[in-house]
Amino acid sequence: MSAPARRVIGVETEYGITCASSAGGPPPLDADHAARLLFEAVVARGRSSNVFTRGGARLYLDVGSHPEFATAECDRLEDLLAQDRAGELTMADLAEQANARLAQQGVPGRIHLLKNNLDAEGTGFGCHENYLVRRRGDFWNDARTLVPYLVTRQILVGAGHVMTGPQGEAVFVFSQRADQMEDAVSSATTRSRPLINTRDEPHADAERYRRMHVIVGDSNIAQGSTLLKVGAMDLLLDYLEEGGDLSDLQLARPMRDIRTVCHDLGGSTP
Repeated sequence: MSAPARRVIGVETEYGITCASSAGGPPPLDADHAARLLFEAVVARGRSSNVFTRGGARLYLDVGSHPEFATAECDRLEDLLAQDRAGELTMADLAEQANARLAQQGVPGRIHLLKNNLDAEGTGFGCHENYLVRRRGDFWNDARTLVPYLVTRQILVGAGHVMTGPQGEAVFVFSQRADQMEDAVSSATTRSRPLINTRDEPHADAERYRRMHVIVGDSNIAQGSTLLKVGAMDLLLDYLEEGGDLSDLQLARPMRDIRTVCHDLGGSTP
């Protein structure tokens, strides 16, 4: 069975948010209040904190007070990159408006949005990739053969992370997400984070298509990293849907391996 002539792809990015004091001391607003202030302009325009932009993207507050930007459905990688960049600019504009209101109210603080995947307490949040694929009975067998690629691609497209080592030292690793993952393929997204989520919401003709939901990726700032991350997966899906076979590249313990690769900056993990 051949790949779709036009594969639809989208990316969902959750942003971290904080309100830092400009006068020293504790933050003047917690994350919940900062997120509500950030979305005041959105609610004023759309009467909701869950809206669609003029470009077709979805802008909303996700669970845990995370501002989220979900790109419109794209069938060209350059359009996806433009959508992702539009999300960054939209969030920056909302932060600028919110900080102007803080200044008007005399609040000694400034809201900062972070395109990362871990907060100071170690709580993770994600950058999720969505790929339209043909519906067929052996799809999840093919999806599982992608696990070794998802375990190792952090070497090329991980956002990097400085963590605290066992002796209190600073340690650099490839990915912010790798240590947060708990399963290879699963229907969960928060309770047990898998590399690939099996939730079946194609937002298309469900008899012909399904959506592959990849949630292991880091949020990238560099557009080249986003292009490689999504473009390589698109090519691999083309290969599988044209009859390719990756079943000889299986890992016995993928959750152990994703952590080992993350911490092995020499890339020597066999």
